[in-house]
Amino acid sequence: MFLIIIGILILVASVVALKDNLVLAKFKPIGRLLGIIFILLGVITSSIKQVEPGEVGVKILFGSIQNDVLASGLHFINPLLDVKMLDIKTQNYTMSGIQDEGNKGGDDAIRVLTSDGLEVTIDLTVLYRVVSGDAPRLLRETGDDFRDKIVRPITRTKIRDNAVYYQAVDLFGNKRDEFQVRIYKSIEENFKTRGLMLEQLLVRNITLPNSVKSAIESKINAEQDAKKMEFVLQKEKQEAERKRVEAQGIADYQRIINTGLTSQQLQYEQIKAMKELALSQNAKVIVMGKGNSPIIIDTKE
Repeated sequence: MFLIIIGILILVASVVALKDNLVLAKFKPIGRLLGIIFILLGVITSSIKQVEPGEVGVKILFGSIQNDVLASGLHFINPLLDVKMLDIKTQNYTMSGIQDEGNKGGDDAIRVLTSDGLEVTIDLTVLYRVVSGDAPRLLRETGDDFRDKIVRPITRTKIRDNAVYYQAVDLFGNKRDEFQVRIYKSIEENFKTRGLMLEQLLVRNITLPNSVKSAIESKINAEQDAKKMEFVLQKEKQEAERKRVEAQGIADYQRIINTGLTSQQLQYEQIKAMKELALSQNAKVIVMGKGNSPIIIDTKE
């Protein structure tokens, strides 16, 4: 467009400024030729637009935004059109309480009130992108600063609106995933109406008040102590069961021996033991008896 304007100015100058000047009149054809060349160059360059990968071109004609868009690649368009490039790749917006970690300087964490009246601090990252087909509507209704007008305020508002349904301990414990899904759905619906797509919502950190932290730590310690005691009791029960089985086995063994051995068998075993002792080369005393009356025989002096 700039070259076209320069060409038109050269044509006007060659026609008007040199019309009454006889000395410079001979340069009039050259001026016209230069003007035409500049206009042609301007038309050619304005008619060719290259859209980079990951971008979409929104066509604007005299301030009016066209509904169709230019995809990535080389395009030949009306030279009077102005093309606004919008990034349609995945973008992220981080709100963090850590200095200079988020998109805003300083502490930008989200502070919410839970159902039990406690203040909880949430660090969050939003992954989103512009829907290519809705880019003209987004640019028409919001402009290209949609991050500060849509992403940031809607995310913070929806998180505060949904946090009131949970207690502080719930957000830190087993309902954290449920809370994340809930705020994702509410933000996703709002983004869709604006021409944005929410890809992922990352709850990076949830900071509880110190009093709640102490209560949670005490609860966790109590649960660990209870589990430890349960383990000790279980171990003692197993040891008691082992001793009971062992005692039962000994009792069963003794019962079998008492009922299975006769007096004749016991006498036979005694005679065998005495015989082995008599055949031994060592000095010994053999005690034998008739019935229950023993006789002592000494084989060594």
